[in-house]
Amino acid sequence: MEIIYPDLIAKALQLPLPQVRNTIGLLESGATIPFISRYRKERTGGLNEVQITDIKNQLDKLTELKARKDTILNALEKQEKLTPELKARIEASWDSNEIEDIYLPYKPKRVTRAEMARKKGLEPLAKLIAAQQEPFLSGRVPAFVQGEVKDEEEALSGARDIIAEWVNENERTRNQVRFAFRQAVISAKVIKGKEEEGAKYRNYFQFEEKLSRCQSHRLLAVRRGEEEGILRVSIAPAADDACLESLYRQYKRNNGACWEQFQLAIDDAYKRLLKPSIESEFAKSSKQKADEEAIRVFADNLRQLLLAPPLGQKRVLGIDPGYRTGCKVVCLDAQGNLLHNETIYPHPPKNERKKAEIKIQHLVEAYNIDAISIGNGTASRETEEFITNIRYTRPVKVFVVSEDGASVYSASAVARAEFPEYDVTVRGAVSIGRRLMDPLAELVKIDPKSIGVGQYQHAVDQALLKKSLDQTVESCVNLVGVNVNTASKELLTYISGLGPVLAQNIVQYRAENGPFDSRKDLKKVPRLGEKAFEQCAGFLRIPNGSNPLDHSAVHPESYPVVEKMAADLHCTVGELMKRKELKQQICLEQYQTDEIGMPTLQDIMKELDKPGRDPRSEIQEFSFNPDIHSIDDLQEGMVLPGIVTNITNFGCFVDVGIKENGLVHISELADRFVSNPAEVVSIHQHVQVRVLSIDTARKRVQLSMKGVES
Repeated sequence: MEIIYPDLIAKALQLPLPQVRNTIGLLESGATIPFISRYRKERTGGLNEVQITDIKNQLDKLTELKARKDTILNALEKQEKLTPELKARIEASWDSNEIEDIYLPYKPKRVTRAEMARKKGLEPLAKLIAAQQEPFLSGRVPAFVQGEVKDEEEALSGARDIIAEWVNENERTRNQVRFAFRQAVISAKVIKGKEEEGAKYRNYFQFEEKLSRCQSHRLLAVRRGEEEGILRVSIAPAADDACLESLYRQYKRNNGACWEQFQLAIDDAYKRLLKPSIESEFAKSSKQKADEEAIRVFADNLRQLLLAPPLGQKRVLGIDPGYRTGCKVVCLDAQGNLLHNETIYPHPPKNERKKAEIKIQHLVEAYNIDAISIGNGTASRETEEFITNIRYTRPVKVFVVSEDGASVYSASAVARAEFPEYDVTVRGAVSIGRRLMDPLAELVKIDPKSIGVGQYQHAVDQALLKKSLDQTVESCVNLVGVNVNTASKELLTYISGLGPVLAQNIVQYRAENGPFDSRKDLKKVPRLGEKAFEQCAGFLRIPNGSNPLDHSAVHPESYPVVEKMAADLHCTVGELMKRKELKQQICLEQYQTDEIGMPTLQDIMKELDKPGRDPRSEIQEFSFNPDIHSIDDLQEGMVLPGIVTNITNFGCFVDVGIKENGLVHISELADRFVSNPAEVVSIHQHVQVRVLSIDTARKRVQLSMKGVES
């Protein structure tokens, strides 16, 4: 790796160079982002996970650019065109556009008009015109009418093609056109005859906006419409004439006949070569920027969903509601194991309401059910109303949970492996029940794209999306930590330093040897070496193990310092963790070393105070307005309770208990200017909203949170 990488990254991210250099060193040694951010604070200067992720992403981009530079240098060397000056320029540049501009004149091309003209012997004429020294061309052009050149116009046309290529490949010229594109406008028009087919893109049938101001969701919508053959999209400078005038000034030497031909060549170069090329650049860069913004929103939403409050280890009855096919009911123990399943029919067409009520009462009693989890899909409101009106002999809480992605899970290989003898309907109900107990543990089994909190997720760069979402899931799983004796393979896969193979090996070892008694036992797992143990151990919890520290986020490498603290206070580690007055006697400065600094010591004290603490908040019960079941029940001005289901750049969507989620536009989120909806709302937040308008035909509901107390 070149020493310039840390310098470039530090400058780009406005971070201190030593912290960036140390972080890169840790990443290259195989350390993961969660491990670095939690256990290497002394090395990174306390950089957080977001900053470390930014460093890694910048490093990946520079590594990719370095590979491209090497490819170009090798190509030039093979062509025997690589001069010391050219090599120095390419090696010094870290701007991809500049590098491609330098390479453009040497880049292998298809047979171009300019190349065909050269083969006809017209390059000397092109050079003659480009020099702009000849006051008259009439006496010089006839000499080039020979061979395949039939007449003087063909000779001049060929010479102009060569000049146009020179103009296109000139770095200064390309930068001038790029400068003009900084004020570019993106426009879209519906393709004739596609109006009905593309009705959902109606807002973009006659669309025009300054590219720099076009928000990501609008740009992605326009590009999606273009992909589907509904819209014709273009990006162009606000004024072509001004751009051409600047090019004329660059090349003009006099007003003679040569300049007339050169000017025609510039016009051709701009229209045929330069403008399409730079438009493609700006289309690509604006799409990439929109992708990154949409992916950021998706990742933020996913993080909130994964870190939703868990009910915890309670006995749960899960219900996947339905009408004709009935409601699938499952009973789960406190570990999420399936104990019983059956189907009830409390709704039309069967209407076996009394029979279903008796059955639910019996199941709650027989399996000591603590809570009931109802999916929020079809028949959800009716099922919730039915369940909450039943009288139980024990306290039972009722929750409605999102079932986005449950059908994906129920048909997956993971679900088939867990429940080979049950069909998809039972598996879906199990997923709904488990989502209440521990959303994170259940949702990691589903492709994040299927969870339903994205914005144009199918229109963005899929590799970038997967990378970002995987990082988000990894971050959430490691933030919470997992019980190594109960965690699924899917959950363990995201633990720092593990991955699918080691996760499977842990599950297999656990099945063959029983639960782990200590973190040290992890080293007995096949292929789990010292490096993997270093990376994963702090995130794996062992409740009730032989060492009380194994249930905390204290890393095994720091156990000796805790043991020294306990020894100095003449107590055991267990006593130190339980007794507040002992912890208050500790002077942290006494335990600082070259390896363990104050940040790590402060983290250790937090863990000793609350070992294995869950960073997620406590779950809260919620009820929709009992009088609202469909869009027809809504009236303008109504104030209703709702749950935020998705957040976008233009606002958020709220479930008020009907099939259609209502939109709270960004301008209606608060009685102040809001630049980012995530500043005001979060996924699954309970809010109060006012109905602004109802479009029954288009099934759209506009809501407001202005002046409404939540």
